[in-house]
Amino acid sequence: MPDPESPTHSHTATLAGGDVVTLTWAAVTHTGRRREVNQDAVLAAYPLFVVADGMGGHIGGEIASASTIGRLEAMVAKGPVTTQGIEKALVHAVKDIVSHPETTDEGTGTTLTGVFLDTDDGDAWVTLNIGDSRVYLLRDGTIDQITTDHSVVQELVAAGRLSPEEAESHPYGNVITRAVGPSEAVKPDYVRLDVVDGDRFVICSDGLTKELTDYGIGHFLKEHDDPEGAMEAMLAAALENGGRDNITIIVLNVSRTAAGAQPAQD
Repeated sequence: MPDPESPTHSHTATLAGGDVVTLTWAAVTHTGRRREVNQDAVLAAYPLFVVADGMGGHIGGEIASASTIGRLEAMVAKGPVTTQGIEKALVHAVKDIVSHPETTDEGTGTTLTGVFLDTDDGDAWVTLNIGDSRVYLLRDGTIDQITTDHSVVQELVAAGRLSPEEAESHPYGNVITRAVGPSEAVKPDYVRLDVVDGDRFVICSDGLTKELTDYGIGHFLKEHDDPEGAMEAMLAAALENGGRDNITIIVLNVSRTAAGAQPAQD
């Protein structure tokens, strides 16, 4: 877990082709202004960067998100990170959730969203997603949502029954259709992406996207080159806009240098 006293971290790795990639990131999770308990959890530890947004009565959501992040953290410690390893960790997380004495609510579960750097099966980013937390990518000045929400509202948008603008204020906006939980499948959706110099990722729970539009997220990335500055600006704006839910944010910068070239100096 990131040290809250030193929120910026970095890691340099050599890709299979010899290029060098340096990752710099910052992560935060905040209860928000209206919730008494933070049911979000975060893991930002090379090569895996994920957020989990728990749900369930009493403390069930907190247990679900913490159990899921704990299992993934153990997987990272053992290495390497693969899709098979992630799915095995999620199976164990579900067992942890089911066996916990305080997770009796049938609605207990958690979203899980993030990215990992895959250097074993071709150099690539792999995004993973269950639920409605999101991965955004800023590339060449354009911000895109990479993951697709597993939600009732997203299904209505995909069916052409709602516009994206109508979806933002729909009363079923919080209803998700997939989660890591006792009655759910635990296989995420995956998307592979090239490792491109200058890319910037935002991984976040819906506590951020309830308060900031995609444009707003892109705005703060462009205003702040460093991950910590961008993260802090987004968090402050989300709280100012209401902070209606728990808010979790990872901002991840990617620098790629060709084999044999000297990395740029700060």
